Amino acid sequence: MKQLTVAIALLFFAARSTGQIYLINPSFEGEPQDATVPAGWLPCEPGTTPDILPGVWGVYQEASNGNTFVGLITRENSTWESIGQRLKTPVEAGQCHSFTLELAHSKTYAGYNKPLKLRVWGGVEKCGKDQLLFESPLIEHREWKRYKVEFSGKKEINYIILEAFHQEGAFFHQGNILIDNLSPLKKCVRA
Repeated sequence: MKQLTVAIALLFFAARSTGQIYLINPSFEGEPQDATVPAGWLPCEPGTTPDILPGVWGVYQEASNGNTFVGLITRENSTWESIGQRLKTPVEAGQCHSFTLELAHSKTYAGYNKPLKLRVWGGVEKCGKDQLLFESPLIEHREWKRYKVEFSGKKEINYIILEAFHQEGAFFHQGNILIDNLSPLKKCVRA
């Protein structure tokens, strides 16, 4: 038991010394099903019913990493989906961090077929949108592409939120964005 405690403590200190913050279930693994928040994540917008894909809603493409990924949608009634997670270690104000994620779009998502953007928010409190950290371009490609998110917190960031979004000023429409393979958050390396 003592060896296990020492091993866990060493892993904890190794992770802290590298400046990496690991997310829980960063590839959204789970049993494919609709209207299900992946383990380790929480719904952050009323009506958020993300889908663990592939295999439901007509989406059958392969995951970028692991077996499954998550799909978020927007609706014609001006609602959208977002999910979030509490960081194991907060990002301190003024510290630069980065991570990567992979995004794609499905042309066959049960009528939610228009392309969307992804917004990544940092929050002090659960599901708080205190600082916009990243906004992707409109994701129209079906193949997985990696995007880098780099940010400096204006205030401490305890939560990260992933939000389906369409263009500013655009009418509300039925769209989707697919997300997979988030890397750990790492402190920026400056030359």
